[in-house]
Amino acid sequence: MSSDISVIICAHDEARWQELKGALGSLERQSLTPHEVIVVVDHNDALLRRVRGSLGVAAIENTQTPGLGGARNSGLAASSGSVVAFLDDDALASREWLSLLAEEYQDPVVAGVGGCAEPLWTDARPAWFPPEFDWVVGCSYLGMPETPQAVRNVFGCNMSFRHEILDSLGGFRLGYGCDETDFCIRLRQRWPDKKVIYVPEAKVLHHVPANRARLLRFISRCYFEGGSKAVVARLVGRNDALASEYRYTREILPRGVRRDLGEFVRRGDAGGLSRAAMMAVGLASTTLGYLAGSFATARAARARGWSGGQL
Repeated sequence: MSSDISVIICAHDEARWQELKGALGSLERQSLTPHEVIVVVDHNDALLRRVRGSLGVAAIENTQTPGLGGARNSGLAASSGSVVAFLDDDALASREWLSLLAEEYQDPVVAGVGGCAEPLWTDARPAWFPPEFDWVVGCSYLGMPETPQAVRNVFGCNMSFRHEILDSLGGFRLGYGCDETDFCIRLRQRWPDKKVIYVPEAKVLHHVPANRARLLRFISRCYFEGGSKAVVARLVGRNDALASEYRYTREILPRGVRRDLGEFVRRGDAGGLSRAAMMAVGLASTTLGYLAGSFATARAARARGWSGGQL
């Protein structure tokens, strides 16, 4: 059975060649065959030639602004499905991924659908890494919905939208950091009756190499993400940009700290103590990044691929 879903994979680094092949292989095993698969190569001629010569899929270059946003928009322009799904080049889609996404589009008010991204650690998961901060490595975090429901935004490595919606909003505006958040918020601001649905069972496995599981990377990524939130807040308004973050800091993080401190007290689990501490460190670093981005929003936006007018 074939779908009317175009799948776009953006790639930029030959070092992820094996992961890219894995991502394409996972699409070949889908229970619902995609309408088409397009690999968009972001300003890397050698990689583009290699994809065209070795993988037997449609491969195009990013003709727009360098970065993930431009690559996604290039893929969108080349696609013909009524729905466009985006899969990272280092992610593996579960067999039912497309069919579960497609199911939600039977409801005409659904404008976008995304699913869970589970971390696939190259090495063992660090004992200090709190699951509430899996967003640091581009994955779903503990505290997200466990059943299908409407959400503010979905994850970039596992998301889909109606083609007409993407066209109407002009695609993605940022190249790095919170570009899908910005898009989803603009979608709801334009069409308040539309829904973006999160389907946990529509899973992908997202590779997490060892260098992304280091302490300094964790702190720097939190800081960068905070700056991204500041940019989105300037673009779409603070209330909409931070609505999910308010709940995250009020409910999800305190619950996680209590759980991990309890593990330390009851079982002497040093990992519980370190995870509780890292939640505080992560929140502090994200907050500092947000403050820095708020005071220098134009510079923060340029660092995230913004090529629009003055902010």
